[in-house]
Amino acid sequence: MPATASGGARSEEAAAATSVSSSAASCMGTRPEELTARLAGSGPAPGAVCGGFGAGAGAGGEAAEHERVRALREIKNQIIGNRTKKLLYLRLGAVPAVVAALAEPGASPAALVQAAAAAGSFACGVEDGARAVLAAGAVGHLTRLLAHPDEKVVDASARALRMIYQSKLAPKFDVNSGKNMDFVLSLLNSENENVTELAATIISHSCENSAEQLSLCSAGVPQKLVSLFGGSMNLRDACLDSVTAVIRNNSEVAKRFASMDHGKGFRSVIGLIHDRSPRTRLLACLCLIALGHASPCHFQDKQIKTKLIMVLLELMEEPGHVGDEAPLALTTLIKDSLELQKQALTTNAVEKLSSHLLANSLETKRAVTILLALSELCSELEESRSQLMSAEVSTLILEALKHDWADIRVAACSCLKNICRSPKVLSGGGLSCDTVIGSLIQLLYDSSASVQVAALGAICNIAINLTPRKSILLHSGVVSQLVHLSKSMDPTLRLKSVWALRNIMFNLQSPKDKDFIVKELTLSTLSSLICDSEHFVQERTLALVRNLIDGYVESANYVIGEDGIVVDAIARQLNNASAPGVCIQGMLVLANLAAANEMTKKVVMNALLPHRTDSIKPSFVVKFLQSKDNQLRLATLWCLLNLIYPKCEASSGRVIGLQNAGVIQQVKTMINDPCLDCKLRVRMVLEHCVDNADDCFM
Repeated sequence: MPATASGGARSEEAAAATSVSSSAASCMGTRPEELTARLAGSGPAPGAVCGGFGAGAGAGGEAAEHERVRALREIKNQIIGNRTKKLLYLRLGAVPAVVAALAEPGASPAALVQAAAAAGSFACGVEDGARAVLAAGAVGHLTRLLAHPDEKVVDASARALRMIYQSKLAPKFDVNSGKNMDFVLSLLNSENENVTELAATIISHSCENSAEQLSLCSAGVPQKLVSLFGGSMNLRDACLDSVTAVIRNNSEVAKRFASMDHGKGFRSVIGLIHDRSPRTRLLACLCLIALGHASPCHFQDKQIKTKLIMVLLELMEEPGHVGDEAPLALTTLIKDSLELQKQALTTNAVEKLSSHLLANSLETKRAVTILLALSELCSELEESRSQLMSAEVSTLILEALKHDWADIRVAACSCLKNICRSPKVLSGGGLSCDTVIGSLIQLLYDSSASVQVAALGAICNIAINLTPRKSILLHSGVVSQLVHLSKSMDPTLRLKSVWALRNIMFNLQSPKDKDFIVKELTLSTLSSLICDSEHFVQERTLALVRNLIDGYVESANYVIGEDGIVVDAIARQLNNASAPGVCIQGMLVLANLAAANEMTKKVVMNALLPHRTDSIKPSFVVKFLQSKDNQLRLATLWCLLNLIYPKCEASSGRVIGLQNAGVIQQVKTMINDPCLDCKLRVRMVLEHCVDNADDCFM
């Protein structure tokens, strides 16, 4: 499931079908096998003109040409809207013969129109069809035919190319190339609406990076697209989609568009959210959402935001693609915005979405997008979670967890993940914890990795907010499966499973419970995860270790046990100067260890200042103290402070060791650290150094 909604591609096969009349049934066979053979056998018309656009077949070839037109028309009529027939013709190898008709210089306009319509139909909605059409070289031939003197041929070629460019497999246009830019601009300036619509489709398909967006903006493409809003509905929709592609995630282009012609383009898009066409309203909403995300300063009007939410909620009433995509557009609009989530709540968004969810079958895409919208609405607001927890909706969400369709299971997990961010929901009886946890654990065995990841996200939030009743989780069998998934080849599964274990370990007070988890996980597996190939897995594993040793002094024994393999793994990662997050978590683990007892302090000192022949290489502690990351410097200072406190003979020895390694000298340079927390710890470290040594030492 994509993170952002799209206006989608309208089906254009019907338009192609009506451009030519259907013929009466041929006296010859019309079975796919026979038609394919007839078309392949028709070959070039006798007397065909070579080069340029020919005048058609000579008198002797008229019959053959007529037969080819009839075969092409029959194939086209059979495959339009019929996926089964398309796949059959693909297996029969009909596509190369259809495209060959486009390539023939002497082909008649009638043959070109029928061949273009058939090629476009093969590419529409069937990936294998698009692949076959592209492999046969149709794009080049159809592009050449845009210059054909016959207007019907131009129309048919433009429509076919539009269908091809709706496929992700279609080639991208590098608009940074001057030649390609000139070509796109020439299409945009055409008086033929099919051709200008093709240009907009090419831009939407090909515009992928900021350099291309800036090139199109500098060439005046957004202004031209806005000027075409007054054309047909299809052209307007294509231009709206194209404008969205040009401004998406590009603040500079978005700013230029918003101020273009004193805001004319911006106002034009706002006006289109009131259009009679539901698809136009959806595309206008998506354009404004893209503009707001790219340039928030041009999207401050609260009334416009509220209107967008209301329009999208109204569009859910629409049948088909528009109604399916409207909740996803709403999700994109309110994502990570507490302000917009509050505004959505005031428009009764939760209630309306819930009603639609109950009214629609879980078999539909709309159910998926509604669940995702509800998930986003519940990500921050307690009131949204409370509104959603009616008996009917919660029962439906639990049913969705067991649905056959993976997308529904993922969406339901996403919804539960955010609902379960609320301790009130977990303790208030709105959800049965036993039932929810049991269903989520079953999904950890799911055949879809996406479902497993989504279920792990929900379990993470349940674990962190179920602190007083974690025995439910521990006795559910979840730990063993989490340990199993932590060994997965999929890094996301490893990350999420370790994250869940870390949250289960959070504030776990019972030594028996910690023993149980460590025995399931093993210190060997823990040390392997600390040295994982992915730094985000390393970071979460170290956070798990922090939670493991938190709570009571004896917990430190887990980390220094089995010949210290866990501490050794931590030291290796810190010596390798991993990602900042890994270094911070590693130093916090060592800081907690250093606070335990003399034995653990000694272990930490050996990790910080190992005995080695290479005395030239400075300790990683010095590098961490020199870091620009405030949190890393602070974590390192905490570790030093715990090593030299309280005052005793052993602490004095550690001060001397740190002094000899250049650590104390580095601390002295930090007396005016820009971070106030670091500055305070620096003073504390130096004061304890004085307490532990003679004045002359300092």
